[in-house]
Order: sequence, then structure tokens, then C-alpha cells
Amino acid sequence: MAEKTISIDGQTYAISSLNDQAKAQVQNLRATDAEAARLQAQMAITQTARIAYAKALKDELAKIKPVEAGH
Repeated sequence: MAEKTISIDGQTYAISSLNDQAKAQVQNLRATDAEAARLQAQMAITQTARIAYAKALKDELAKIKPVEAGH
């Protein structure tokens, strides 16, 4: 089995060669990447819901006579 590596700024490093501080930073990066992905998915859900709400509002407004300009 190949040794696990990580690439940073075009350089590849063996995970086993990293000191504890570097390993901790790798974990921090992985955690923040996972959180960013979760937030992006949540944003996509939110945007989809907003589109649906705007369409529902538009459908309801189509049933109502708008106020004439100047009133």
C-alpha cells in the first residue's frame, strides 16, 4: 500500500514525516474544508428555497390587483 501523502503549494509530503504541529494543521485544514463544503451545501438549499418562496409569492400576487401608481 502506498504511503499517505499531502500536497501543499506544489510540494508533496509523507504524512508520516510531519511533526505533531504540522499534523494538527492538516487536521485543521481538513475540518475547515469539511465545514466549508457543509456550508456550501446549506447555501444551495437556502437559495433553492428562496427561489421557491419567490415563485409562490409571485403566484399569489398574480391573484391581487396592484395599487395604481401615485396612490
